[in-house]
Amino acid sequence: MLSEIRIEALGAIDSATAEFDRGLTVLTGETGTGKTMVVTSLHLLGGARADATRVRSGAERAVVEGRFSTTDLGPRVAARVDEVLDASGAERDDDGSVIAARSVSRDGPSRAYLGGRSVPAKSLGTFTTELLALHGQNDQLRLMRPDEQLAALDRYVDVESAVHRYRAAREEWLTARRDLDDRRRRARELALESDRLQFGIDEIDGVAPQPGEDETLVSEIRRLSELDAVREAALTARTALSGPPDDPAPDGASAADALGQAKAALGGTDDAALQALGERLTEALAVVGDVSAELGDFLAELPSDASTLETKLARQAELRTLTRKYAADVDGVLAWADDARRRLAGLDVSEDALAALQRRVDDLESVVVTAATAITKARTKAAKGLAKAVTAELAGLAMAGAGFAITVTPLTARADDTAPLVLPDGTRVHAGSDGVDAVEFGFAPHRGSDVLPLARSASGGELSRVMLALEVVLSASAENTTMVFDEVDAGVGGRAAVQIGRRLARLARTHQVIVVTHLPQVAAYADAHLMVDSAGGRGGKASVVRRLDDDARVAELARMLAGLGESDSGRAHARELLEAARQDVHQDA
Repeated sequence: MLSEIRIEALGAIDSATAEFDRGLTVLTGETGTGKTMVVTSLHLLGGARADATRVRSGAERAVVEGRFSTTDLGPRVAARVDEVLDASGAERDDDGSVIAARSVSRDGPSRAYLGGRSVPAKSLGTFTTELLALHGQNDQLRLMRPDEQLAALDRYVDVESAVHRYRAAREEWLTARRDLDDRRRRARELALESDRLQFGIDEIDGVAPQPGEDETLVSEIRRLSELDAVREAALTARTALSGPPDDPAPDGASAADALGQAKAALGGTDDAALQALGERLTEALAVVGDVSAELGDFLAELPSDASTLETKLARQAELRTLTRKYAADVDGVLAWADDARRRLAGLDVSEDALAALQRRVDDLESVVVTAATAITKARTKAAKGLAKAVTAELAGLAMAGAGFAITVTPLTARADDTAPLVLPDGTRVHAGSDGVDAVEFGFAPHRGSDVLPLARSASGGELSRVMLALEVVLSASAENTTMVFDEVDAGVGGRAAVQIGRRLARLARTHQVIVVTHLPQVAAYADAHLMVDSAGGRGGKASVVRRLDDDARVAELARMLAGLGESDSGRAHARELLEAARQDVHQDA
């Protein structure tokens, strides 16, 4: 619910604050005082495009702030509001309300704020869209568009979850179709790519490189290139450590023998320090023994001739053939082969593969058709109920002979449609993002007249009442939201105006309703009456918003009746109108 709005330097309004209660609130005022600026400010809070020309002359920026109470929202709307607040980092005020704001600079961009945080205008609009439903004369014109008519019907039938399932299935189907078409169109190119990848995989598999093998070969080849020197160094070192390998009884000149003699000499004393040093020589003997044994293994593994070197060089040449073609080293070559196998698996252009993909496309199309058919069935059934309910509402709006109809027909596919759906009855339809249905509102202004499309059959006043009737019927799906009507009663007068006031009052039982009106018959039904009035302000005349008490309200209704605000007869007529509306609301309750 909108509890308060503050406007600064917007159009004719210099500075104004208005508080709103539950029920029906009307805004009235002379032409040019800026009463529609209140609705404009709500549009700004709804994320609408900011127009710098709306900034009041002499001011640098216009500012709009709105305070919203979110305590009485339904669970679905409350969850969405909480989601937007959490995503924006916005905070609630101490009383749980949320402050939304928008500033429009004369020379720069606009700024949006939600719960004390700067946010994109789109995020602000997402928040307020859940709480505000704005209806103006432009909305009446939009109502004649097919997409708006479809949206209105979907509000009534609530097919949101079904449409979501349809869209998911449709996207998967379209992706599979594109993949199949791409494979067929690029069959030759893909076949060549497949051959190239298979050749590379076969070549690598034929060589069968091992991870890190190229680096290991470099080390081995370097060693084999210096075989005699390496053997001599290893043999000399081993002899020095443990004696000649072929002498079973060394003469004691080896490092191991010398260390053993030293250890025995130290261990044969009673001196603790020398014995400790002897124990340390035990560690040295173990190290000498280990190194000697490893040198023996090393000598045993050395090749006896140069043929091994030739084998290693030949293997290195094989690996270099691969590294010249596929990657800088063997590990890169192996990675290329793994990637090639994955790509090859996705490039299967055989007849069997294409047939399997075609079957997948057909299966997905069946899922899309089933989902679309379910939506069509729900819409067709709901169209009858909505048309009947709107026709009944029109009768209550002094249009007893009028008729309202809704037709749901297949959205026929054009000849150049790239992805048509074929329904079970053989009809080719366009798979739109919202389904396969074309929705059209029809209207007959008088009993016996033909039902024609709404855009061709309704006058401005009739269109206003059709939109109001729709909103009254659809309002049940948006309980506790705020509904704003900007001169929805345009082109209406007399008994029809009274009926509009009565319907708005009835709508206000479950919604907060704010109406900008020029009709006293509508204003008389309000629970609260706000007046936008001219007053002195910076830059000349400005407008303020005042809440009217009973006496001031009578004067304003008299002015609205025929400019008779100062006459006794005008005031008497206004009091009579106000009392009649109050009695009507009391009886209707």
